[in-house]
Amino acid sequence: MADGNKRSMKTLKEVWKRADNSLCADCGKPDPDWASSTLGVFICLSCSGIHRNIPSISKVKSLKMDYWDDAQVQFLAKHGNAVTKAIYEAHIPIYYYQPTYNDCQVLREQWIRAKYECKEFTEPGKQLPYSDGVKEGILWKRGRDNGQFLPRKFLLSEREGCLKYFTKQDAKEPKINVKIDVINATFQPEKIGNPNGLQITYLKDNKTRNIFVYHESGKEVVDWFNAIRSVQFHYLKVAFPIASDNEIKNRLTRNFLKEGYMEKTGPKQREAFKKRWFTLDHRRLMYFKDPLDAFAKGEVFVGSGENGYSVQKGLPSGTQGNFSWHYGITIVTPDREYLFTCETETDQLDWIRAFTGVINQAMTPQEYAIEAYFKFKS
Repeated sequence: MADGNKRSMKTLKEVWKRADNSLCADCGKPDPDWASSTLGVFICLSCSGIHRNIPSISKVKSLKMDYWDDAQVQFLAKHGNAVTKAIYEAHIPIYYYQPTYNDCQVLREQWIRAKYECKEFTEPGKQLPYSDGVKEGILWKRGRDNGQFLPRKFLLSEREGCLKYFTKQDAKEPKINVKIDVINATFQPEKIGNPNGLQITYLKDNKTRNIFVYHESGKEVVDWFNAIRSVQFHYLKVAFPIASDNEIKNRLTRNFLKEGYMEKTGPKQREAFKKRWFTLDHRRLMYFKDPLDAFAKGEVFVGSGENGYSVQKGLPSGTQGNFSWHYGITIVTPDREYLFTCETETDQLDWIRAFTGVINQAMTPQEYAIEAYFKFKS
């Protein structure tokens, strides 16, 4: 009996070390140390908690602490991440957002449920709740002025290429009507204060407008998110017929590169530094008085190094503005320098890393047009 158990543990370790099992099957986190004895996948601790909430589908056990009998080990050996993914991820739509371990709980949970519980990707051409080009329903939207979340009707239409919302159920005209190609959507549970919080942004007169929404159902809000990506994908396929699917996929919704508080001073660099909430959305650095403001108080364009943009650690010597945080950052542009301070050195280095990543990228023709607008505006 003991010899049999030793053989099973040896086999388990061998299967566990296979290259296809080195990353979590659901979020891609390295070195998973849990597994599902009913699905045959190797997963991380965080994803195992989600699996545990669907016990009719998945039974999870620790690879380090739990006992695995021979039949369970043989099941893992026959399956593993590659085999199981080939079944449950066989027909994922190109636009469907596949979360990583850096993404929020609701995205990861609904991804796992979509795969194993709903089996959304096992058959080709399956009708999905976010794939038919139109979606209508209620989302709780934060009021721009009073901050209250109230139910509002939203309508997404591929045929019209837009997203609308209405202040009343029976309203004939929408409060907004936004073209789908200027929309971004990103999950913001901490900022919004709801685990299903979604931030929808769009460009209005070349300024970013924020809308904050949520739904009580995690599945419903993730379906809305993927419906937006689906409509965007099909719109861009028509707009850019020679672009590959992957090129178009990379132009769909995007997470912000970095957000957080910094202090900033004005153009004369003698004003007192004021605490503001900053959002870096690729080349747009926006700052807000409050993280849930509808409009930014201002925006800074961050171009490429070859066009005269750079980021420097610290502030210029002789900076006169009063500041309470002492970890400075200077953004150099062809026209002026922007001065910021961070509360900690970690924040400072994280922001510098984010700015450097943007500055090191060459600018696209569209970004040159945005840069020209910023220069004209200033």
